[in-house]
Amino acid sequence: MHKRFVNHCTIDITLIPDGPILIKSGKEGADPTKPDMEFVETYHAGGRSIYLPGSSLKGAIRAHAERIVRTVGRDKRDSNNLDRLWANDPLNDKHDYLKTKDGKDLPANDIYKFSSFTDQMFGNTSIASRVRIEDAYPDKSQPLKIEERNGVAIDRVFGSTIPGALFNYQVCTAGEFRTKIHLKNFTLAQLGLIGLVLRDLNDGWFGLGFAKSRGLGTVEVKLNQAVVQYPGCILSEDKQEITAFGSTKKWSNTFLLGVGEFLEPDEAKLYTFPTEDHQNTPVAAQEMDLGFGVQLIWEEGRVQDLFERSVRSWSKLLVGAK
Repeated sequence: MHKRFVNHCTIDITLIPDGPILIKSGKEGADPTKPDMEFVETYHAGGRSIYLPGSSLKGAIRAHAERIVRTVGRDKRDSNNLDRLWANDPLNDKHDYLKTKDGKDLPANDIYKFSSFTDQMFGNTSIASRVRIEDAYPDKSQPLKIEERNGVAIDRVFGSTIPGALFNYQVCTAGEFRTKIHLKNFTLAQLGLIGLVLRDLNDGWFGLGFAKSRGLGTVEVKLNQAVVQYPGCILSEDKQEITAFGSTKKWSNTFLLGVGEFLEPDEAKLYTFPTEDHQNTPVAAQEMDLGFGVQLIWEEGRVQDLFERSVRSWSKLLVGAK
């Protein structure tokens, strides 16, 4: 399915520190005047700046997505139902079930079908990720506030401080970091899971970066905009229907469509995509740039509606997977 592009969702969000946050640099400088642990930096907008790496954001989002799946689904493969929803152990899983007995890779559709739900979204050693997260850079209109704090190592036996084990670290306590989450060829259940993760991140159920268990890393998530695009579709002349280019398939101009809607039933079955994967929305479709392709846009204040509708599909999947 990575050879085709049937639907795409871009979620524009702003991450606002709700207290101190630190994404540590992997290197320790030789300057004794600087803190032991510094914020990761890069060149952006003409100068050096701290930022939140997309890889760090994706790791935190994937880890919490796996927690959700393990909580409401299964974390073990059911030998009686290989298609059952489950989340694997990424550190110990050797993905032997994705290969034939002689060690060769299975066909692409079988690799996707037998991979865990979270692997289908975020990828594994055999399939590429459907989720891409951009680096989050500071919004220049909101000044950053960088502080330096002190810490000390604790003796785990006696519970007292360890003499000479002092260290200092850099944190950001104010500012805004803007990024985008991209999801391609997605089912509505997958989009719904992303919505649940962002909800929990905003609620402080998990954090980002260093020392999360000590209160660091909590952020507020501001949903700026969400755009769902169908690049292989066009609008009818009266703008009331979405039509797949070169196909007889048609949908209402307010439909949110999952990947299975664009495939023939036999092809969707190969990947276990649901063929009826749509939700009606209050958003009307419009043409993409250059007059080809169709998109639905949820502006700030309405993005929650997109997630509420896609979570319905996630809930429906769970009921069928139990």
